[in-house]
Amino acid sequence: MTRQYNVLLFDGFSNHCLANMVEPLRAANTLSRQTLYAWRFCSIDGQPVHSSSGLAVTPDGALGDLNGDVLVVMPSYGYLDLDTWPTIRTLLSAASKYAQLAGLDTGSWLLARAGLLDDHRATIHWDELTRFEEAFPAVEAVQERFVIDGNRLTCSGAMAAFDLALALIRRDQGPLLSMEVAHLFMSRGRADQYALPLKSEDTLVNRALNVMQSNLETPLSITDLARRIGCTQKRIEVRVQHELRTTPQALYRRLRLNLARKLSEETEQSIAEIAGRCGYENASAMTRAFKAEFGQTPTEFRNRA
Repeated sequence: MTRQYNVLLFDGFSNHCLANMVEPLRAANTLSRQTLYAWRFCSIDGQPVHSSSGLAVTPDGALGDLNGDVLVVMPSYGYLDLDTWPTIRTLLSAASKYAQLAGLDTGSWLLARAGLLDDHRATIHWDELTRFEEAFPAVEAVQERFVIDGNRLTCSGAMAAFDLALALIRRDQGPLLSMEVAHLFMSRGRADQYALPLKSEDTLVNRALNVMQSNLETPLSITDLARRIGCTQKRIEVRVQHELRTTPQALYRRLRLNLARKLSEETEQSIAEIAGRCGYENASAMTRAFKAEFGQTPTEFRNRA
């Protein structure tokens, strides 16, 4: 089921914060080949708004005319000038239409002023944390990059918005897709590595991922992999299951098939050549595994891409 995000923008919003929230959701759709997330932009009155750097955005509508699953409030700069009764009244009226409310950067301030963060843990841009804590004693203000407290989501700034988006993908779709989205946004200089999301810091699993990624063309048995990273097969099975909710075998297969998908889309290599590069004995074996994983054959994927 598609999760609908509506992003409430004000004059002075941060392009960086907006992109770091929406682009991971777009990447999750791209990698899964499903519309897991949709988003619309809105303003209080439906009129165009301009970012802090002058980017003009024509909204999809006024806040009061839209509904969805998650309302993301994103004022960024000039938020104190937005702390007016008409703004808060409109926000309160719209809030009941959403299962979740998110305050990005200084959006937490407007949610708190509306009483929508009372009795919740929340954060805000750290430059404003003391003022926030003093202004809203009913909110448990914490100095965190982001906070997910039930159906309230808050983050401290543009870079933290990316972390929050990864955490939401992990919560909604599982850690594997979150890991793949994180990898997609890494620089090309590290394109041979897979990075776990920020909340997955298991060094043993990271070592296993590195060994797997370095041995896609000639896959190792899980016993040999465990030996290389200095643990038992049972231990790595337990740790991968705990961190990524899957087995080492399934994780290894996913990495190999991700490479097959990338090569199918970005190169003109034959399916047989791709199969060899991804550790399959023949094209038929890879095609069966590819279709089981992604719902289509490599050739179908290539044609659609």
